[in-house]
Amino acid sequence: MAYHLDFADTDLTRCRFALSPLWETQEAVRTLHRPSRHGRHLPWLRLIDADVQQLDLRPLQLLMPERGYTPTFLGRPPLGPDAPFAEELAALRATDPRTARTELAQALACTPGAADSPTGRRFLAQPAAAVRQLGDLLEAAWHLLIEPYWPRLRTLLEADVLFHTRRLAQGGLEALFSELHPRLTWSPPTLTLTTRAGWEERRLLDGQGLVLIPSLFCWPDLVSGVEAPWQPVLAYPARGIGSLWASDTGTGRGTPAPLARLLGRNRAAVLHALGEPASTSALALRLDLAPSSVSEHLSALRDAGLLVSRRYGHQVLYERTPLGIALATGTGA
Repeated sequence: MAYHLDFADTDLTRCRFALSPLWETQEAVRTLHRPSRHGRHLPWLRLIDADVQQLDLRPLQLLMPERGYTPTFLGRPPLGPDAPFAEELAALRATDPRTARTELAQALACTPGAADSPTGRRFLAQPAAAVRQLGDLLEAAWHLLIEPYWPRLRTLLEADVLFHTRRLAQGGLEALFSELHPRLTWSPPTLTLTTRAGWEERRLLDGQGLVLIPSLFCWPDLVSGVEAPWQPVLAYPARGIGSLWASDTGTGRGTPAPLARLLGRNRAAVLHALGEPASTSALALRLDLAPSSVSEHLSALRDAGLLVSRRYGHQVLYERTPLGIALATGTGA
């Protein structure tokens, strides 16, 4: 069936992108126990195998039904375009116990028997303690499962936002929504999400706009929320996920030999690695080169007309020009 979001004129100017470490952590927890999501993240699953044994994530997973409601307080709309995890976690921990109990009951009702389980009964009887426990679990999951890889994740998420903000500037909402996910349909003034649920739902945005969150761990799903009165959120699979855990990292690996002979191995590796926009620090991490060396190569490639740089938030992202694309891929100018 479908979930319909009806836009008013004021909503058209209140759509924004945001990165959310808390959402990404929550979606990573979902991924651990959803085989349909494993395909793109098998290298990560191997990397975190020992760490995940330290966590008992069952209380969190009890509130994450395959289909149904997850408590809003676990993933409110991001506070800004790039809020740090600690700030998002502090907002979660400040949840009113009465609100928490209502949302916990709604989530537990989505899984037969969950409300009558020992954990479910404890959550409903002591919602303030439940908020503390869930906050502690998400904090532990962040430190063990996401934070060590956040520079890599963030680079792809920022590149995705850069790509889609350009699409929005060039072609409006139609160009933007046509590329986000195949289950999205834009027929002004309504954005329709095709769902697997057996019901229809409609929400009037009424001037609140929409928060768009690129996510690497929600793949291949499209995740919608949040309940009124919070600003609606749409989390979608970010572009470039295929290269997220690529094993061909390291200087020169995978770089075409003719390109390396022309530019030199390291400079060619930098150009070749820019299939998606990236920052100096992200390229240094990916290629195992010193940041100062990468910065020098980027400057030379930009001066030669092969790259352009654009500022996004606190970072400068580099991407290939048409000439750089032709040289890196051998497709001709």
